[in-house]
Amino acid sequence: MIMINIKILTILLCTVSNGLKMLKTKLTLLALLISQSVNAQVINTTEKNDNESIERIVVTGSRIVESIDEVPATITIINRKQIEAQLKISPELQSLLAALVPGLAPSTGSSSNSSQTLRGRSPLVMIDGVPQSTPLRNGSLGIRTLDASVIERIEVIKGATSIYGNGAAGGIINYITKRANDNGEVNGHVSLSSRFSAVKFEDSAGQRIEGSINGGIDNFSYVFNASYEENGVQRDAEGDVQGLIYGLSDAEVQNYFSKFGYQIDDDKSLQLTYNHYRSEQQSDLIDVVGSVNSGTKTYAIAAPAGTIKPGVPQGPKNDNLMFKYTDEALFENTQIVIDAYTQKIKNIFFFSPSLANPSEGYEGGQSLIKSDKKGLRVTLNSQFEWENIDATFIYGIDALNDVTSQPLVDGRKWVPEMDMDNLAGFLQSKWVYKDDLIIKAGIRREEIDLAVNDYSTLKLCVSADTCSIPVDVKGDTLNYRATTYNFGIRYNMMEAFQPFANYSQGADISDIGRLLRTATVTDISLIQTEASIIDNYEIGFVSDVDNVHFEFSAYRSTSELGTTNKYDPATGVYLPVRAPQEIYGYEALVHYNVSPELDISATYAWIEGKDTANDIYLGAKQISAPKGTININWQPLDGASVSMTYLHVSDRKKFDQVDGKYVGDKGPIDSYNIVNLSGNYTLNTAWSAFIGVENLFNQDYFPAKSQAYTYNGYNVKGLGTTVNVGMNYQF
Repeated sequence: MIMINIKILTILLCTVSNGLKMLKTKLTLLALLISQSVNAQVINTTEKNDNESIERIVVTGSRIVESIDEVPATITIINRKQIEAQLKISPELQSLLAALVPGLAPSTGSSSNSSQTLRGRSPLVMIDGVPQSTPLRNGSLGIRTLDASVIERIEVIKGATSIYGNGAAGGIINYITKRANDNGEVNGHVSLSSRFSAVKFEDSAGQRIEGSINGGIDNFSYVFNASYEENGVQRDAEGDVQGLIYGLSDAEVQNYFSKFGYQIDDDKSLQLTYNHYRSEQQSDLIDVVGSVNSGTKTYAIAAPAGTIKPGVPQGPKNDNLMFKYTDEALFENTQIVIDAYTQKIKNIFFFSPSLANPSEGYEGGQSLIKSDKKGLRVTLNSQFEWENIDATFIYGIDALNDVTSQPLVDGRKWVPEMDMDNLAGFLQSKWVYKDDLIIKAGIRREEIDLAVNDYSTLKLCVSADTCSIPVDVKGDTLNYRATTYNFGIRYNMMEAFQPFANYSQGADISDIGRLLRTATVTDISLIQTEASIIDNYEIGFVSDVDNVHFEFSAYRSTSELGTTNKYDPATGVYLPVRAPQEIYGYEALVHYNVSPELDISATYAWIEGKDTANDIYLGAKQISAPKGTININWQPLDGASVSMTYLHVSDRKKFDQVDGKYVGDKGPIDSYNIVNLSGNYTLNTAWSAFIGVENLFNQDYFPAKSQAYTYNGYNVKGLGTTVNVGMNYQF
């Protein structure tokens, strides 16, 4: 029955997509008047008047504050209460998002979010709307760009969107940071905690301190937040130390955040934000390397006496400086927001023997992604009212300069410097008829110039006799021009049934760096660097009946030039393959307020995808195994709360062995179940104590990525039972 329903949904989505393709030309003029579709999936609730009223808002979707009831697509909102409950278990944002976002792949259990896609494609990670990902050379480290304690809420937009430009093929994850309390009084908190393995305590204890203060003086407001954490070794369910590739053992993590605001008058305000995040793995351990094909796990041990560990500490470093000017009354019924920002990223990866070149004396290498962004966004918002119609227009320009490269620590150049200038204009709007019928559509014009100088590809060897052949490549400036459209409709006919449908496009040139570093031609113009236009179709509905909230959506995403990998046995290098792709799936969510003290939510997400040119399934780098979650929040006593999270990951076994081995990202995935538990008890008005337990029942498992990625050293087991205990002081 489930498979029949899936086929029906797929046929329905295909019918909708074919119809929309026929209508796209006719919709162009309409799109100039109406705005981008995004819908908000649960549960951003602001309690007012003793829980008697609930206000639902979403900010990122159309770059203004709007009601979730007026959004015809799918967004997940994670509020501060949910974030705090997850923080008691672990500060890792990967795990938090995996537990609370349908459509986001399971956590990798490491510092890398490779394979943790959003609806099968890479999301663009942002802090207050400022891009944190490095799409020109996607190192899949964007999710860990700040500490969770800094975040007020998280907004996740699903499906391709051109709202913020390049890199948002799978959608957007936007971290909205803390702001000063409206009352202007000085308040804050300090939290102390320790996290350790309950399987084997030895060397596993870490410590964390985190605190914040905010307040205001006259028209001036401020927020300061700082966190510092030292991890012990991370142990699996058997008590062994997890492997070190993207590992978190012995990691030192720091985050320093500040935000200053000044209210010029009733309408005008200024805001300055600075964020510094750094994570380094300061470990003297070495890996005992296993693989999926050998059937042995990868784990870490103390380095033998006299052994010198190669390389420098791995981990990301991220600095953001953001300036915002807001005028709520630029003209009659028109507001303006100007954002200027800079960002510097330096992501250092693990030492890899795959970067060896014995003839030149290199036994391996260690790469780093460097990215320097400077951007400006100007957004205007105008509102108009006619009889029975409220109209909102959002329009403006986005400008971005992104200089990204991937050299090796030893000085060799792997990915040449890419200098991108991106200018885009957009017009988005929303029409609301009699408070029930919402129509949104829009248009965005993207102009991208990407300059690359002459360069040479690296000679890399998997053995003394198996090496890639270096190629001298003539550089050039690549030009990309694209116009993308979006259209959405929602009808709030009744609380029990609120259907919606949308169509959105995204223009994506992400991971050009991977194409450049594996070039086999002598001119950059001959490399398949064309942009990929992604068409995303979605239908769904929202239902509220008494204390039950239910959501369902089905989607289909197509692209003419997706990118996958193919192993070249002659050189030992995985070469990119560009081919058309189709990804489809569905998501469901139900939230039940059992009582004021107890609420339960459950989600399920199923996804599949194919390379349609060759009729083969896509690997785990894009397509995750089906995922289900249950979250329970209970307040048994005044001042006491308990939260439980259950995660189920199902099987996915789509691929056969090649010459007796699984290859690439196509290993078989077996199902597993994880239960996390946290509790908080308020001792008095100032002090509270908390405890969190990750993997409560000590499930012995490999995360989905560890099972599917067949590369040596990646098959690391998941974290065993780990306890986090601490105290919090509020003032």
